[in-house]
Amino acid sequence: MPATLTSAPLTAADRCDRCGAAAKVRAVLASGGELLFCQHHANAYETRLVELAAKIESDSIPVS
Repeated sequence: MPATLTSAPLTAADRCDRCGAAAKVRAVLASGGELLFCQHHANAYETRLVELAAKIESDSIPVS
């Protein structure tokens, strides 16, 4: 499910919702919400995000 950003690019001000590190990945949920993750947490939660049919966008390289 590789994707690049289709929304506004992430900036240095965007932080991981889990740990506060720089956000590298945006997960857009089917319900319309979005979560921002550092690469570490994006990798950790990728399986669950896929199960939730989240659209995963990365600011650099594809997540999976």
